[in-house]
Amino acid sequence: MSAEANGPRPLEAPPSCGEARTDGVRKLVAVVDRLRAADGCPWDLEQTVASMAPSLVEEAFEALEAIETGDDAAVTEELGDLLLVVTLIAKIAEQEERFDLGDAARVVSQKLVRRHPHVFGDANVDSAAHVVENWERIKERERLEKDADASALAGVPSALPALQRANRLGAKAIAAGFRWSDAEGALEKIEEELCEVRAAFEAGDETAVARELGDLLLAAALFGNYVETDAEGAAREAVRRFERRFRTMERTLGGSLRETDLDGLIRAWERVKAEESLDSEA
Repeated sequence: MSAEANGPRPLEAPPSCGEARTDGVRKLVAVVDRLRAADGCPWDLEQTVASMAPSLVEEAFEALEAIETGDDAAVTEELGDLLLVVTLIAKIAEQEERFDLGDAARVVSQKLVRRHPHVFGDANVDSAAHVVENWERIKERERLEKDADASALAGVPSALPALQRANRLGAKAIAAGFRWSDAEGALEKIEEELCEVRAAFEAGDETAVARELGDLLLAAALFGNYVETDAEGAAREAVRRFERRFRTMERTLGGSLRETDLDGLIRAWERVKAEESLDSEA
């Protein structure tokens, strides 16, 4: 075989269809097809649907982080990585004669049409909350027709981060009618759970402390549904804020924090917070 035959074979991109979004997706499909061809990439050829599954989680979190930073270039790149993983998984399944990307696209399209009767049918809604209620009713009906889990709480993956899962379960419970009349009731539940944490702590019962702390975190996540706040996102932002302030405090004090007593650390922390507030107001 000649050296030319052994050389790289350029990608044969599909001709433009005149629609930029479709052109972009078609090019990605062509790239993945080439990677999974018999003479494609050895690493890609070794992958399976199962081996690629963890990448869905990793890329989704990287996309989430990019979205939270507000960097559109980073969001574009990370969403592209997520699209790649989805397309590659579908290609592997296609080669195993299980399903393909078109099947996945058709199923989700049909689902969206079915669950938006106020857009594609003659149903009427008067608010986003009404849309969510209709959505959950339709999902429940679909599960009954499939003889699947018909609980109002069905469909929330157990592998979700705990606060995110609590938020989603709370939203479903609220849509099913299990709800406080207003946010005040949900806030009082947080105060009640905090009192129970304190009681367990003062009793020296470590098992009860862990249980009551879990209930407190759950109550806080459920409260998020009443004030339109994503508990997971709020927690992530709080962690970023804590890390940013802690690192600033380290730089301010210099050396090891162990050389500064607690009162000094608290004063340094408060200075960092105050300076951060001034910067945000500037």
